[in-house]
Amino acid sequence: MNKLMVVFFIGIGATAVMDLWSILRKSLFEINPPNYGMVGRWLAYMTHGKFRHYSIAESAPMLGEHYIGWIAHYLIGIAFAAVLVVTAGKPWILNPTIGPALIVGVGTVAAPFLLMQPGMGAGIASSRTPKPNSARLHSFINHAVFGLGLYASGWALKLLCSL
Repeated sequence: MNKLMVVFFIGIGATAVMDLWSILRKSLFEINPPNYGMVGRWLAYMTHGKFRHYSIAESAPMLGEHYIGWIAHYLIGIAFAAVLVVTAGKPWILNPTIGPALIVGVGTVAAPFLLMQPGMGAGIASSRTPKPNSARLHSFINHAVFGLGLYASGWALKLLCSL
């Protein structure tokens, strides 16, 4: 299997694990899953030259924002999987280990903390939210779960390829 297919499979798998965690978190702890429609709104506004919002929720809805947000969510997951595959290399693909996957997964929390949240009006690392420490903790956990998803997807791919 070529590297592009490996990256695609691992990225989709890890992102799906993160989404399954959101569903489980909702049923166990009554914590609402992320609203990727807001991410889509933010991205859609970028095509009109607007990159920062006081509050993305207060900005007018954009056509197709939910689709844009969900597609972006999975494309970003694939891009982060590429970071893992490129940095850890073929040895990791052949024998996935948890360390590099968790490092990349937890490292991805920098993107929402430094880009997405400030651009959407939540401030750096959720500093403008009602409970910033809680928001930070949930982001960290979600991205750690993404890292576990990278690892699990790497193993699933290894097992599928050995059949």
